[in-house]
Amino acid sequence: MKSKKLVKALKNLAKEIEKPLNIMEVCGTHTVSIFRSGIKSVLPRNLNLISGPGCPVCVTSISDIDRTIFLARQKNVILLTYGDLFKVPGSKENLEAVKADGKDVRIIYSSLDAIKIAKENPKKEVTFAAVGFETTAPATAVLLEELKAQKIKNLSIFSMHKTVPEALVALLKNPKINIDAFLLPGHVSTVIGGVKAYQFISKKYKKPAVVSGFEAQDILESLLLLLLMFKEKKAEIKIQYQRIVSKEGNIEAQKILHKVFKQTAAEWRGLGEIKNSGLKLNNKFVQFDAEKRFKIDIPKVKENLACQCGNIIQGLKTPRDCLMFGKACTPQNPKGPCMVSSEGTCAAYFKYGNLNVRV
Repeated sequence: MKSKKLVKALKNLAKEIEKPLNIMEVCGTHTVSIFRSGIKSVLPRNLNLISGPGCPVCVTSISDIDRTIFLARQKNVILLTYGDLFKVPGSKENLEAVKADGKDVRIIYSSLDAIKIAKENPKKEVTFAAVGFETTAPATAVLLEELKAQKIKNLSIFSMHKTVPEALVALLKNPKINIDAFLLPGHVSTVIGGVKAYQFISKKYKKPAVVSGFEAQDILESLLLLLLMFKEKKAEIKIQYQRIVSKEGNIEAQKILHKVFKQTAAEWRGLGEIKNSGLKLNNKFVQFDAEKRFKIDIPKVKENLACQCGNIIQGLKTPRDCLMFGKACTPQNPKGPCMVSSEGTCAAYFKYGNLNVRV
């Protein structure tokens, strides 16, 4: 069905349903696609899309940023990370400032690049600050297997990997957050599967959800599937992104995650500590754990109350509710991770917000 027909069908169904519906798109890539394509401007007025915690950098806590900075400032250390983490503020500074201060902080594009850097610098301690959900965690797991197989001793991992389903449980348990349905992340679902991992949404919380692709037409089709479920009073998990996502997911990726990591409590920006939502190295790989190797002991710090990123990723506020948005906080001078990351709601709102005004 073409986009114009999808929009018309959505509007007709929304009239039948009448009541307002809050649908959270969990993934940051969905958020960017929704804003870039101007989808919000063509939706029926009782259909409200809210952004969720699907940006890995955005949900990384200030305390974890401070721990990363602590590692970068250690003597004889090369700190490696992905680019989005570079400008995220900690309690006092960010990694960009640490690099400007003369410390060896490098951006890598593949986890396996870390091996090459470690071999080229045998007298240095190389540490990889790894962030991401189930999509990027398997790449870190492969890196750890290689470290063990090649007996590389000067490379360690600081894992800040997190798991999406546990965060969704936290959102659903919060009485302040009114979510009627979810657009579920396509990339994460390629790994964990499109049905079983999310069954709690429909069975326990009686909410419908659709695993969606990322094109504008994918998202419109997914919204239509959700509205059809509302009309039929069904709460099910459906996969719109069937060309990529299976019900079972990537079994081999799941195996390597279970082989290398163990689930543990993790601190999320805005959401606080969530049980079993973090992936830390298990006992078989503990020799590569940067937290153990460097004895990181950084106290937890409170979030910057002026920055609304923690509320935005819960759908409690929008970027325009933040007094700093577009003024003190811009992509050139970000005060919080939602403006830093290319998948951040604030960054998408800043760049494409004028395309999403309802007419």
